[in-house]
Amino acid sequence: MDQSPSIQAPLNPLNRLAEYAELVKFEHTVFALPFALSAMILAPGPNSWPNLITLCWVLLAMVGGRTYAMAVNRLLDAAIDAKNPRTQDRAIPAGRVSMTEGIGLTLMAAGLFTFATFQLPLICQLLLPVAFFILTLYSIAKRFTSLCHLILGVALGSSAVGGWLAVTGEFSWLPVIFGFAVVFWVAGFDIIYACQDTEFDATQDLHSIPVRYGLNGALWISKGLHTLTVLFLVLFGLLYPGLGPLYWLAITITTGILLYEHWLVRPKATVKETLAHVDAAFFTLNGRISVLMFALILFDKFL
Repeated sequence: MDQSPSIQAPLNPLNRLAEYAELVKFEHTVFALPFALSAMILAPGPNSWPNLITLCWVLLAMVGGRTYAMAVNRLLDAAIDAKNPRTQDRAIPAGRVSMTEGIGLTLMAAGLFTFATFQLPLICQLLLPVAFFILTLYSIAKRFTSLCHLILGVALGSSAVGGWLAVTGEFSWLPVIFGFAVVFWVAGFDIIYACQDTEFDATQDLHSIPVRYGLNGALWISKGLHTLTVLFLVLFGLLYPGLGPLYWLAITITTGILLYEHWLVRPKATVKETLAHVDAAFFTLNGRISVLMFALILFDKFL
């Protein structure tokens, strides 16, 4: 039932803003945004840079698109989140943000995403319905397919492709290869994250890789997807002209971080012990990967 924000939530504007940021997990922007910026830097070629205006519109489109996707997810999952001990304190099921507020935030984010996209090249505008479809699909996918993790990967990977298209205005297979690296990376760590809810998801008839293949099977699939991540980054580096040693250093360090991530979340005597370090593996390590890739690609181009 819709809760009145005047009763359930603090009226302080800063508190409301903090609740909205928590609702959409604003800090998780660290996953997609650095890869989109990396793609923008690479798109013009070795000796050119994207213009500042395009960068600003892409940033606004990223904020709008990601906020829309997360707000839709929280709205559609509110009833499920209320039943799950791990998620029942989220803003909507806990009553700190009303469904009406969530809908309003979703519509504003969709408007920002649309407006910003229409300041970008025609190819981005034509792909806008596809983007909305992918961003919405993830929120319902776990109700019918265990491939929901790959759909999330496509949602984030498409941001890298979109950043490239925003600069060039033309389709190319290079950003698709780069985007696939992001797809498999995101799907791999989302599977690890989903292992926390295996028992709950099974009772609610929700689909995921851990539900379908069990904890150990899911961890092996995650390893395979992260292997594909490294292979696609290598393939991109071989096909893109002019990449220097810092790009290859980025791949080397990324590989090391992924290996450490899978060492942290490895099968142990109990499920609790196996998943004890999921938060570090999910957010801390993967956040470092995206920021590291962006920083080294940026410095590589400067050099």
